[in-house]
Amino acid sequence: MTMINTDPATIDDLLNRRINEVIPDKDTLRKMLLSGKRIRIYQGFDPTSPNLHIGHLVGILTLKAFQDLGHEVIFLIGDFTATIGDPTGKDKARVPMTHEQVLTNAKTYQEQVNSILNFGGENPAQLKFNGTWLRKMTLEETLQLAMGFTVQQIIERDMFQKRMTEGKPISLHELLYPILVTKDALEMEVDIELGGSDQMFNMSVGRHVIKSLIGKDKLAVTTMLLADSSGRKIGKTEGNAINIAAKPEDLYGQLMSLSDDAIMPCFRLITLIPNNQLDELASQVSANPMVTKKRLAWEVVKMLHNEETANQAQEHFEKTVQAGTLPQDIPTVALSAFNETTVTLEDVLVNLHLVNTNSEGRRLIEQNAVKVDGQVINNRKELITLKPGLVIQAGKRKFVKIV
Repeated sequence: MTMINTDPATIDDLLNRRINEVIPDKDTLRKMLLSGKRIRIYQGFDPTSPNLHIGHLVGILTLKAFQDLGHEVIFLIGDFTATIGDPTGKDKARVPMTHEQVLTNAKTYQEQVNSILNFGGENPAQLKFNGTWLRKMTLEETLQLAMGFTVQQIIERDMFQKRMTEGKPISLHELLYPILVTKDALEMEVDIELGGSDQMFNMSVGRHVIKSLIGKDKLAVTTMLLADSSGRKIGKTEGNAINIAAKPEDLYGQLMSLSDDAIMPCFRLITLIPNNQLDELASQVSANPMVTKKRLAWEVVKMLHNEETANQAQEHFEKTVQAGTLPQDIPTVALSAFNETTVTLEDVLVNLHLVNTNSEGRRLIEQNAVKVDGQVINNRKELITLKPGLVIQAGKRKFVKIV
């Protein structure tokens, strides 16, 4: 039988480190954790992308904290809800996804969090897919569950009000999303639902339905938003997401590219640094932000991989970015892969997959961030003759060598 840790100091660390809001309140959650009762908690992840990013780590590390206390943790993949589309934060309906697309996206989700959540051992985290029960729901079951909600409850959401004011359509299926989330909690009979701060409506609107049907007063718990000191979110919405499955040296380098005011929010929310060390780290940021940020990048890579990999990623950064030397393992592309050997710089960047779009390439060129054989070129239409041995660099960390 799994032992439940009720140490008050450890529980206070959990409550104050990453948790933002609790419905009904934090005191209720604290009493639940101190009671010694084994709690069942879950967080849902809709696989609208094949990559989890560092913003997801806030919830995943909160799940880990509950698991470390001995509680039952469920990592729920929303393979059904992702095909519907969560309207949260959207000024228009999401583009529908097929079930095949969703399953492809979710294929490596467990692998991406394996270093944090323990899916084996004495108290294993459980991996579930909500399509297991949502795909079996009959129209009668759906309507019976929908009877517990009112239209007024659903359309009071800010985003729906905004769309109505602007004359933008609201699809009927979007109104059903929180009902499906409620069904998830009912099916798994959870005590707590965990989610980002933007999920509070979805998680809380059906609490009365759950209590009336199975007698559980499910708590809705939100985690803090990963953002810099100005409040700018770090994630997909802002276009600055850092994928946790990125190559270690890329992950390290992308973390180093964060603004200095994101250092302490990241230390607090996405690392395992003990709480009692955070104040000391905060005092070091202003004195030496580069050293402190390198510690942050090292800690995240170590957590997701291991210490040796973190050391290698740091060494790679110091040699290629700080010292400006070429990395030893530059990706290569065969000259025979090109139909033409003389192309514009703009086209070279896209063809070599150093940038995703021409506009991204133009931006780098204008910033003097593109080099051909170590020479900065700032004319996007300059003709480049491709030949074996040519090295092209985009930004500080992307290189390709022609062979």
